[in-house]
Amino acid sequence: MMSKITIDPVTRLEGHGKIEIFLDDEEEVKGAYLQVPELRGFEKFCEGRRAEDMPTITSRICGVCREAHYLASTKTLDSAFGVTPTETATKLRELVYNAYIFSDHLLHLYFLAGPDYLVGWNAPKAERNILGVIKKVGKDVGKRVIETRAKVTKIIEILGGKPIHPAFGIPGGVTKGLDEEEFEQVKVIADSCVEFAEFTYKLFKTSVFKEVDQEGKLETYYMGLVDDKDRVSFYDGEVRVVDPEGKEFCRFGFDYLDYVKEHVEPWTYVKFPYLKPVGWKGFKDGKDSGIYKVGPIARLNVAKGMKTKLANEAYKEFFEEHERPAHFTGAYIQARAIELLQAAERIKELSEDKTLLNKDLRNPDLKTPSRGVGITEAARGTLFHDYTFDEQGLVRKVNLIVPTTQNSSPISMTVRDSAKRYIKKGVVNDGILNRIERDFRTYDPCFACASHFIPGEEPLELILRREDGTIFKRIKRGGA
Repeated sequence: MMSKITIDPVTRLEGHGKIEIFLDDEEEVKGAYLQVPELRGFEKFCEGRRAEDMPTITSRICGVCREAHYLASTKTLDSAFGVTPTETATKLRELVYNAYIFSDHLLHLYFLAGPDYLVGWNAPKAERNILGVIKKVGKDVGKRVIETRAKVTKIIEILGGKPIHPAFGIPGGVTKGLDEEEFEQVKVIADSCVEFAEFTYKLFKTSVFKEVDQEGKLETYYMGLVDDKDRVSFYDGEVRVVDPEGKEFCRFGFDYLDYVKEHVEPWTYVKFPYLKPVGWKGFKDGKDSGIYKVGPIARLNVAKGMKTKLANEAYKEFFEEHERPAHFTGAYIQARAIELLQAAERIKELSEDKTLLNKDLRNPDLKTPSRGVGITEAARGTLFHDYTFDEQGLVRKVNLIVPTTQNSSPISMTVRDSAKRYIKKGVVNDGILNRIERDFRTYDPCFACASHFIPGEEPLELILRREDGTIFKRIKRGGA
């Protein structure tokens, strides 16, 4: 008689997700699946919209990674209108983008993953939240987390016009630059970012890295943007893919559809991308399976180094201690801390670049729009925006492939392996469920638009079903 365990909703992520775990007659785990029970349809309702509206519309896909969608969309307009932004505009965009990466990684490390790693997966549920993190690391550190995120968000507000959903990108450039006073303000903020990034990296290195070392292992392909020296690049670059042995498999950009295809399953609204030349072989890892990962550890695996000094030193140390490519799922948390260093250092480098004060904010040489492709590295991984326009500049077709979609297969496989590791003879408890969720949250999944976590309350329901669908056991937490 098969039983089913349902984790719905999964907490401390962006959006809504559900995990279903199936047990066999011996009450051992037979399979596990990640489901996304909501359909949002951005690709469809963008049809007929004006080109210039697309960055504003698509940034609403997510209230957390809004800058990623906004600037990926703006880059797509550059491509569609056949225009190259000015050097000043490109650097201003990159400054905003690194501010976003820095802020988002802090959000994950302290608010979303912090309760799992700094507080502990088996801690009382009332402590597995940001308040528990503050209790663990101290009020001063908690205050610095909040203050530093507020400061870096100020950079986005100065250039983007507002702290949430920026509004400064246009085809060929930006609408606003920096004056002398703002330039000096950004420099001060940049210094505090580097200081806190160093502190955070050391904190997680001493408190967390050993715990997650070699935890969970999936040998897949990896994808990420690299610059012309094959270093990790967030805003711009070429997509590089390596195989499970670390050998280069392919490189691409505008022609991404020659390499990426999506598989559909009837039980979820999320698609499952895979490498087209390898093919879909089901939910399994290995060189013969086209499944790949994106995100922090994928970026480190495809690159040959980091762009900045401190980050590159941490990168070298990481690969001196681990195999290359690093396949263990816990590497995501380590890679995220390393990337935090690069984002902070890059903010500082750009804040000292006098080019940002130039007034050449836009290249007006726009052509009749056609098809455009924009690719960036969101905090969670490679992000593709692809629009086709008619001669009037109205959208006729939209294709969006977001990071969590690309990680949907590895996430499902990680959940499956985690459930098999922790659930024995059908015995489950709050700590075991949270440990499965923790492995899931390592990917920092973003399913819709915002986190719905309420401190101290995790509205999670576990249901065990008989083969005929009737419920014989129900466990509820975060509610009556």
